[in-house]
Amino acid sequence: MLVLLIIFMVAAPLATVDVPVELPASTAAPQPKDDAPVYLTVQEDLSLSLNQDKVTADELAAKLDALTEGNHDKRIFLRADKGAPYGELMRAMNALRAAGYLKIALVGLEQASE
Repeated sequence: MLVLLIIFMVAAPLATVDVPVELPASTAAPQPKDDAPVYLTVQEDLSLSLNQDKVTADELAAKLDALTEGNHDKRIFLRADKGAPYGELMRAMNALRAAGYLKIALVGLEQASE
């Protein structure tokens, strides 16, 4: 997941190129999840949800600290609706980093092996 995160961070400046591309789905083996995972969701209407609760960008850091008991080493699972703009996903990642959470895992659907 860290490799994917680095790829997204490197590829973000290249997103200004207007070349249509169909990206492949990942067939990587799923990683084990934490006992009590924390999910940050970017919905299609650009609203944020922390687990099941709606949050604003301003209250995100405080709610994360409450959920993780201030443990900034806890992995945060970031997922976004496929209709949400890529910029909103990056904005959510930046908000997590600004709050001190550097362990971010991107969540996607598993692709069946062919």
